[in-house]
Amino acid sequence: MKYVYGMIEKTITYTCRKCGSLDIVKNGTNQCGSPQYHCHSCGAYQTLQPKKASATRTKELILKTYQERASLRGLERIFCVTRQTVSRWIRTILRTLPRLLDTLHSAQADDVLELDEVWSFVLKKGQKRWLWIALCRRTRQVVAFTIGHRSEKTCRRLWNKLPAAYKQCQAYSDFWEAYQKVWPAGQHQAVGKETGETAHVERWNNTLRQRLARYVRKTLSFSKSDIYHWIVTAWFIIEYNLSLSLIT
Repeated sequence: MKYVYGMIEKTITYTCRKCGSLDIVKNGTNQCGSPQYHCHSCGAYQTLQPKKASATRTKELILKTYQERASLRGLERIFCVTRQTVSRWIRTILRTLPRLLDTLHSAQADDVLELDEVWSFVLKKGQKRWLWIALCRRTRQVVAFTIGHRSEKTCRRLWNKLPAAYKQCQAYSDFWEAYQKVWPAGQHQAVGKETGETAHVERWNNTLRQRLARYVRKTLSFSKSDIYHWIVTAWFIIEYNLSLSLIT
């Protein structure tokens, strides 16, 4: 490639970023307008000159915007950052967050748990996924969660994930039979919504749907894979708990 500045001519030779071959041809531009190439030697399709990594502050802003129900393509249009880059950031986000257990207040003897499950899907509606949560009524924190089918097996995973101190708490849920098979009879009671015993967890479900469009009952937003579904859900729950961690 040649650049002419007055009487000075500058030639830049590009090679494949993957294999180093010179046998590359132009291949249009990506969503951000950066030129792309195709390598005849290794078959790679990549950006000719990748833009410099976004500054930390800009990266944090982009991820915060994503948490407020912005789509990956929307972020491309607004911030001129490729969705592949944002996806890579999301894949590593859990490494920077504390464990769910480390976000919790200490359990008290009279704590009460409210249990519920929320429907969603991955890739298509035939692939249903249920988010099961146990919410502490006193602290409003999610003390355990899991994602899976609406079955006794998944409910038992939720029980196994409960911190030991919370396994002694009284728990309330709806009439879904899996809870009655897993929770000890003396510590669990199935109730209707009219009793108000599960009002806090039902309210939490509204917060979840407000923040994560993939949990809205009628939406065009959905997870394309189980790993992203898990990461985005865990990310939201951990940061939600952290927002309450200073409340005594």
